Amino acid sequence: MKAATGELNLTVITLLAIAAVIAFFWAMWPSISETINGQWTNISTYGAK
Repeated sequence: MKAATGELNLTVITLLAIAAVIAFFWAMWPSISETINGQWTNISTYGAK
């Protein structure tokens, strides 16, 4: 029974860690996307000059 409890705890910790990473990227994605789009626009307009 102790081994099963340990495996359950490890599973819960793993799921929480995955959820934390997803939450981080969910919160940061708008600024990441904005930065990428801004750099892409700068690169696109640089060649047009």
